Amino acid sequence: MQSLTIASGAWLTRFRNSHPGRMRLFCVPYAGGGSQVFQRWPNSLPPGVELCCLNLPGHGKRLVDAAYSELMPLVAEASEAILPLLDRPFALFGHSMGALISFEITRSIRRKRQLSPEHLFVSGCFAPHLPDPHPMHHLADQEFVDAVRRLNGLPEEVLQDAELMELVLPALRADFTAAETYVHIAEPALSCPITAFAGSRDPLTTQESVEAWRIHTMGAFSFRMLPGDHFFLISQQALLLSILSAELDKPCSTNPPHSEIATAP
Repeated sequence: MQSLTIASGAWLTRFRNSHPGRMRLFCVPYAGGGSQVFQRWPNSLPPGVELCCLNLPGHGKRLVDAAYSELMPLVAEASEAILPLLDRPFALFGHSMGALISFEITRSIRRKRQLSPEHLFVSGCFAPHLPDPHPMHHLADQEFVDAVRRLNGLPEEVLQDAELMELVLPALRADFTAAETYVHIAEPALSCPITAFAGSRDPLTTQESVEAWRIHTMGAFSFRMLPGDHFFLISQQALLLSILSAELDKPCSTNPPHSEIATAP
């Protein structure tokens, strides 16, 4: 087990090794999620990888902060927070809404610093140029909560607690609004490799919609279908982390552009 220290600022929680890492992995949670989603990840990643988790306003450590109902202002703030930590190689991982945020942070960093990550991992999210097939943010409160319940996105004890739901519902709806009203603006494809993950029983995506991420990179592209619903990153955490670790151990420069399709066992 690695020796870790934890430092938490407004935008980032950093799990730092006792020795400086060779690279940083920035992780972005899904709608309604906080950095606690990734708290068990550090000891399953390669020793040289420092984990940095994005703290979204309105969640977890930033519960009192107003959540963003538009994606791009959130991206602008998050990108500024990440810039000082780009003094070594880095990669990004995002699940669902976090995948869109990670993608746009990558493009923002390219515009501002002409830097590219070693790898972009996008999970549980259809490609950004595709329209959202199942928008939920406009639903009445009970319909919205029922839709979230069907995704297994919140523990049942939270969904059954009226006072707690009153507290978390505005931020959760803001997250869904930000993700579902996002408008993709075409830019040149990224140069970094992209690995896209999908759940075999995810009601929000299809294999085709996740494979469509391939057009957003000029580098290597791979697709991984994992068992599970939309939250396979939790139910299949060990499998997901084994795939991430294998990719993070590869020097990006040795990977020629290619496409790979695989279904994880």
